[in-house]
Amino acid sequence: MSRWIRRSLIGLAAVVAMGAAAVAWGVMRSDQRLARKMTQPAYALALPDDAAALARGRYLFASRGCAECHGADGAGRAFIDDAAGGGLYARAPNISPGAGSVVTQYQVADWERTLRHGIKPDGRPLMIMPSEDYSRWTDADLGAVVAYVRSLAPVAGGPAEFRLPLPVRVLYGYGVVKDAAEKIDHALPPPQPVPEGPTVEHGRYVAQMCVGCHGEGLSGGRIPGGPPDWPAAANLTPGEGSVLPRYADAAVFRMAMRSGKRPDGSTISGVMPFQSLREMSDIDLEAIHAYLQTVPARPAGQR
Repeated sequence: MSRWIRRSLIGLAAVVAMGAAAVAWGVMRSDQRLARKMTQPAYALALPDDAAALARGRYLFASRGCAECHGADGAGRAFIDDAAGGGLYARAPNISPGAGSVVTQYQVADWERTLRHGIKPDGRPLMIMPSEDYSRWTDADLGAVVAYVRSLAPVAGGPAEFRLPLPVRVLYGYGVVKDAAEKIDHALPPPQPVPEGPTVEHGRYVAQMCVGCHGEGLSGGRIPGGPPDWPAAANLTPGEGSVLPRYADAAVFRMAMRSGKRPDGSTISGVMPFQSLREMSDIDLEAIHAYLQTVPARPAGQR
């Protein structure tokens, strides 16, 4: 064997070894990051018990993605299942009061930490939970949702389950993919309520539910940690590559969110949570449309 070939093989073996070591370190670090403990002071959230608040909680549960993952009955379900292909698998836990529920021992402060901060009662971070979408809920809305979930009929279920593909585990270990707690500014105080109506201010509040996929700046791009066959989230700003010109007025936008169809009749990606969007009120959808016209322009993909 020539000296050049021998050196090339040694170099290749070294590269493979370094790559394997980097992957192993990423996997080890991902386990450590998921096991870390965080401290978040208890927040004195008041739970309402009146019919109007429970109705509001039912509406938010149906329209903000809760039922999309946990099911209308709260029993939990598999909402991403690419396990057969070695991809991501995620099953939401049972949050009803029934057998196998993970919230049986939850205190009110535990609900607040979970929803607003992405932190479990034991201090560990949640992984596949869009707490960044709920972190800016008002006390009234947060309390209404918690009160409604606690009023659900008991059904049997189980704990959360998720399996991350190896590349995602490695990227999480290196901090490229973030868990729920890392996406939130925990120092921000709860927001004050704004009047409900088809306004920019109310739209800004409602559109917080979009940041998990479309990014804090709403310009979209690849969804971090999502399955590789998921399309990039659309640019909802008026910047380059924006989809806003397709939805010239609120009525067109509202129809698309409810039908899952663009104005030209083509189908919008099923990654969009249409089960939830169909439940949204005219006021909320029109408010989102009004707000999107005012978002600072960014080129597509800048999150």
